[in-house]
Amino acid sequence: MKLPNDLGHLTYCLNIHATQTWADVRAALEGPVSAVKAAVSPDAPFAIGLRFSGEALAELADPAKRQALKTLMEQHDFHGITVNGFPYGQFHGTRVKEEVYQPDWRSAERVRYTNTLADLMAEIAPKGEIISLSTVPGTIKPLATGAMDAMAENYLQSVAHVIGLQGRTGVTVALAIEPEPYCILETIAETVDFFTDFLFSDAAVARISELTGLSKADAAAALPRHIGLCYDVCHAAVEYEDPAGSIAALRAAGIPVHKLQLSAALRVPSMGAEQRTALAFFDEPTYLHQVIRRTSKGMIFHVDLPEALALGADTDGEEWRVHFHVPVFIDTLGAFSSTRDFLEEILALHKADPISPHLEIETYTWDVLPAQLRSTTMDKDIQRELRWVQEQLT
Repeated sequence: MKLPNDLGHLTYCLNIHATQTWADVRAALEGPVSAVKAAVSPDAPFAIGLRFSGEALAELADPAKRQALKTLMEQHDFHGITVNGFPYGQFHGTRVKEEVYQPDWRSAERVRYTNTLADLMAEIAPKGEIISLSTVPGTIKPLATGAMDAMAENYLQSVAHVIGLQGRTGVTVALAIEPEPYCILETIAETVDFFTDFLFSDAAVARISELTGLSKADAAAALPRHIGLCYDVCHAAVEYEDPAGSIAALRAAGIPVHKLQLSAALRVPSMGAEQRTALAFFDEPTYLHQVIRRTSKGMIFHVDLPEALALGADTDGEEWRVHFHVPVFIDTLGAFSSTRDFLEEILALHKADPISPHLEIETYTWDVLPAQLRSTTMDKDIQRELRWVQEQLT
């Protein structure tokens, strides 16, 4: 939905629903998404954050299915402003964990998937629209050795594609790289360095000029228009980033935030037996739940929650932050809290000086949340999240 005072569009990400096939996408749009629109935006276009798996995208190569998607969007007055191009494969009801990053930006398949997704979004969007497309932050750190140049080249190949797409369709697609714990682009500092050294460098400008035929001046101007960041608030909070400082660092480096993903993580201010027992309910087999412990020896990272919980009483007194998306309207979770205060600060910064044109709530973990955190039905909780964000901004 359109927010007042030039604060952008507010939506939620369809990766909370099963969207593995075209039939899944259609069922989500006709069912829960329509119910949410009827409740929060009954008389105005409703911005939505789409998600198509590799499988669904392949099905939508069929012109009849593509037309059915466009017709469905028009009939329901859905405004597809953004798409989640991060998870390629199955994302619900199976073990996802570290497979969520594959294919990563070392591979030609990630480039093909991203470009095809951009083509679809340009086709269903009105001429002149700006679309954000969030994507994987390179690869995970264990796989990144010797791959930086190749990943940068693949990003630039996709940038060249969406520059050409804009020329043909009038729709601007902006790739939005999403830093995440465990990835080669994990912190804002690492992200700034990568953009400076590989994506906004003189060599990158020359490469875009070569790929597109643009002058170097036009290529330099096109780069930030077509590639920037998806700032996931949960991920930044897990990394103990400073809200104001991280946004200032991105602005100083000229890196646009094409999408602001609104989410909250788990925060344990002081670990103890009660907190470990409560946290064990969040140890589930579907998604990766990275942990960063603040210890007397500095920050210590764990790839997944079971690894950290196994340390037992040796971690007593430490602060933990855990990558587990919880509903944004939740502040306290009994034995510990969420990082909602971090999100509130980001929203206050956005209200004072807009950070991004696209704000997207992303609580994809709803199906695996402990039952007591699912207050009603999924669509009711989504409505509650949207209204909570509106309250922070108005």
